[in-house]
Amino acid sequence: MKTVRRISPFIGALPIVLILAAWQGLAMSGRVTENQLPSLYAVVMRLLEQLASPAFLSDVGITLFRLFVGFFIALVLGVGLGMAAARSKVGAAVVVPVVRVLGPIPKVALYPAFILLLGFDHSSKIALVVADAAFPILLATLHGARSVEPKLIWSALAAGTPRSRIVTSIVLPAAMPSILTGCRIGLVISCVVVFLAEMITSTDGLGHQLVIASRSFITVDMFVALVAISLLGLVLNFLLGRARRFFLRGFPEES
Repeated sequence: MKTVRRISPFIGALPIVLILAAWQGLAMSGRVTENQLPSLYAVVMRLLEQLASPAFLSDVGITLFRLFVGFFIALVLGVGLGMAAARSKVGAAVVVPVVRVLGPIPKVALYPAFILLLGFDHSSKIALVVADAAFPILLATLHGARSVEPKLIWSALAAGTPRSRIVTSIVLPAAMPSILTGCRIGLVISCVVVFLAEMITSTDGLGHQLVIASRSFITVDMFVALVAISLLGLVLNFLLGRARRFFLRGFPEES
C-alpha cells in the first residue's frame, strides 16, 4: 500500500510531462510558427521575467483576491445552506427547490446581470465566483450531512450533548470528508470562473492580461497568463489537499 502511495505521484505526473513534451516538440518541429505556438522554454523564460514585474504581480494579486473572497463566501453559504437543508424540514423546503431550479443554469449567463447590479469592479466578478462555487459545496454538504448515521446523533444525545450542539459537534465533523470534496471542486471552478470573468470585462487580473496579449498578437504572453493561472490552481489544490489530510487525520481512510 505504501509503495502504491509513493509511486502514484509519479504516475499522475506522467501525462503532464507527456503534454509538455508534445508542446515543446510541436513548437520545435517547424510545422507552426512562434506566433502560433511559442515553445515551452520561451513561455517559462517569459514567466520568470514577468515574476520580477510589479505590474504582473499586481495582476496576480488581484486575481487571487477575487478568487479567495468569492470562494470564502461560497464556502460559508454552501456549508450553511447545506446544513440547514439537511437538518431542517423548513430549510430543505426552501433550499432544495432553489438548487433544482438554479443548479442547471450556467452561472456565467448571470454575469451580465451581476455587471448591471454591481458594476465592472471586483463585486461582479466575486459574485460570479460565489454563484458558481457555492453549488458543489452546498450539494456536497447536503449529501454528507444526510449520510451521518442516526446512531451517532442518538449516542451523543444519550451522552448529554445539547441538541443545539449536535450540528457542530457531530454532524459537521462526520460530514467533513464530503464537504472538503465539494470545496476541492468549488476551488477548481473558482479558478476557471474568475479567469473567465476577467477576460470578459476587466482592466486588471490575469484574464485581462491574456486578452490584451491576444489582441496584440503577443502569443507568448497569452501562454504566460494561462500557465500562471494553471500553476495557481495547482498550488491551491495542493494546499487544500494538505488541509484535507489535516482535518481528516482521524478518519480511517486518511491514516
